Amino acid sequence: MSGTSLDGVDAALVDLSQDIPRLVATHYQPYAEPLKEALLALHHSAHDELHQSHLIANILAREYANATQSLLKKAGVDATQVQAIGCHGQTVRHRPEHGYTIQLNNGALLAELCGINVVGDFRSRDIAAGGQGAPLVPAFHDRVLRHPNIHRVILNIGGIANLTDLAPNKTTTGFDSGPGNLLMDAWIAKHQGKAYDKDGAWAASGKVIPALLQRLLDEAFFAAAPPKSTGRDLFNLRWLERQLGGSEAPADVQATLLALTGDSIAAAVQSFCVGTKEIYLCGGGAHNAALVRHLQQALPQRRIQKTEELGIAADWMEAVAFAWLAQQTMQLRPGNLPAVTGAAHPCVLGAIYPA
Repeated sequence: MSGTSLDGVDAALVDLSQDIPRLVATHYQPYAEPLKEALLALHHSAHDELHQSHLIANILAREYANATQSLLKKAGVDATQVQAIGCHGQTVRHRPEHGYTIQLNNGALLAELCGINVVGDFRSRDIAAGGQGAPLVPAFHDRVLRHPNIHRVILNIGGIANLTDLAPNKTTTGFDSGPGNLLMDAWIAKHQGKAYDKDGAWAASGKVIPALLQRLLDEAFFAAAPPKSTGRDLFNLRWLERQLGGSEAPADVQATLLALTGDSIAAAVQSFCVGTKEIYLCGGGAHNAALVRHLQQALPQRRIQKTEELGIAADWMEAVAFAWLAQQTMQLRPGNLPAVTGAAHPCVLGAIYPA
């Protein structure tokens, strides 16, 4: 898995032979700064972007292959024991309103380098059926994290935040609520050269700017009803800077961005997940202490914990989910939930590149 945060590759070896997935081994491989910069550049139209995107897809395939091989070595597992690699690829465009989404990868090259079946391009089939192509992880949450009597929400705070609503005796729903970490990461990178705001400490040192927060929350996406999904196409540094007057203290902007993430999540829970009793956090934002405090204050009647409480590590939820989605594809089973994505029907997701 390599997500909107653009920090690197999460590789998880997952045993799916039982009802509850077993995380056998993990490996994290950070992106080199030039690759991260090249990927960020591809989020905006530029000269020769078609050629550049294919060159970078090849680089990514080699990154994924290296991560896979390091993971298997760490686990002492041979490639012949692995049924498939579920590779999400790196999103550089997500435009379901125009009928497409682009996750860069060269699945054929990855299969060649690893000698393992590869499943990729998970999102396009759902979009072809009229869906958003995202979020896809709620199908996994629905399968393994439901409780028969307790209303749970699974909250993934990656670059973008998304929620899965697991209400007892009701159809599972889910959607993107808006920015998770990506705006905070971009702002601290610009002003302090850091990849992220550890524990939200810089945000906690500033003060929320109410007028700026309201301008950001006025973005139409937040008021839209699900199904909905978003990404860097909308929420990016350019979008933020258009809302700034220029005299704001950087720490105060960071505090406001944390409030934007927290308030938009809280509003989504209150509006579209009515009756929630428990919220389980995963993704990098689960470690942002200031953000978690903000959520606890905004949603005081809900029990908020990390997904470790449910048996799946918060940092590895998405990687485990895409292993499961790959299994669904290999077994020709649907991997989307139409109530989540808005697709016309359940679909077998992805393209298979045999070893």
